Amino acid sequence: MHRRAVLAGLGAVAASAPVAQAAQKPGWMSPLLPEGTRDAATLVRLPGKQPLIELTNRPPNYETPIDAFSNVITPNDRFFIRYHLGEIPDMDALKNWSLTIGGDAAERPLKLTMADLKKDFAQTEITAVCQCSGNQRGLFEPHVPGVEWGYGAMGNAVWRGVRLKDVLAKAGVKPGALEIWMGGADGPVMPATPPFRKSLPVQLAQRDDVLLAFSMNGQPLPHLNGFPLRVIVPGWTGTYWIKHLTSLEISTKPLPNFWIQKAYRVPAGMFPVDLPFTSQNDNATWPITEMVVNSVVATPLDGAKVTRSGFTVRGVAWDRGHGIKTVEVSFDGGTSWKPAVLDKDLGKYAFRGFSLASGALPPGPCKVMARAVSNAGETQATTLLRNPAGYHRNLPQTLTVSVA
Repeated sequence: MHRRAVLAGLGAVAASAPVAQAAQKPGWMSPLLPEGTRDAATLVRLPGKQPLIELTNRPPNYETPIDAFSNVITPNDRFFIRYHLGEIPDMDALKNWSLTIGGDAAERPLKLTMADLKKDFAQTEITAVCQCSGNQRGLFEPHVPGVEWGYGAMGNAVWRGVRLKDVLAKAGVKPGALEIWMGGADGPVMPATPPFRKSLPVQLAQRDDVLLAFSMNGQPLPHLNGFPLRVIVPGWTGTYWIKHLTSLEISTKPLPNFWIQKAYRVPAGMFPVDLPFTSQNDNATWPITEMVVNSVVATPLDGAKVTRSGFTVRGVAWDRGHGIKTVEVSFDGGTSWKPAVLDKDLGKYAFRGFSLASGALPPGPCKVMARAVSNAGETQATTLLRNPAGYHRNLPQTLTVSVA
């Protein structure tokens, strides 16, 4: 297969294997999504995946149904898929994969194979949330342009690989190094489209928990989740988690690329960050970087019917790496709140599961809400922080179930 055939194949699968019915949509699609998105989206079964919500198939953008977040670890076959460009490398093309390391601040340019990575560097694991910067964009009011994601452009996995800092050290990082430029094997359909490249501040790239991962939940990376190697940047949004990684450049200059200097930016200072990306900031906008505290209820589904004896709310909460301190749940639309029971802590970058039983309920509609607080004292927003690209929506989720 060639790159175009990969996407053609996805289109064929999408056309031949829709598994959604109109009556199902209230369960796995938020009623806050635009009508056009709700009308067009279907559940599709791609090779190696359970049904995902298809939003676009070229480039492939497939959302995880919300019920998957009843589990703290997102299975590989339910993990969302996000691409910006339509030319996806096929598995055959990646058989002879290698990683090149160079740049004007590299002392010794390198070329590494997968065997080199696994043999020459210590391996490590981290459990971390990968979340598209635009997750929940489709829930913005008024709606903004872009892929109209609901709640499922995210997932939490155990990533295994080698430390980026160790690979950089083997190449040698010269004084004056500013950024690490990263590139992958996916590419644009049209020559005029800029390649998808991102960079990291050198001080972040040299952190112990930033990885080059070849394994996800104990298995090789799935094809459409970055095989054979992707960057893991815990706490930062998924736009920096470059898939099909092929190149690293240690540079003394800021990366001059559309995807970081024009796209993926937010109003300066609108959202909290621990490590400002100073070499890419300007007076008006900053690159979107660190995630904000958030939570999602996975069960019951919006619109579900429950009995008067009650039900149990289950979901996950996360932030950019301080960890989750508390989650509260309301069964009356926010009038009163009760503390949820938190699951075992899997690490400060991971989902934190939570649950709470409602107890007996009167018949009629029951409006459920959840809100999280991080260990840094940061809380979910009470009003929408509007920005042109629809990033960082973290209003408490609201869903309604029918008690009968």
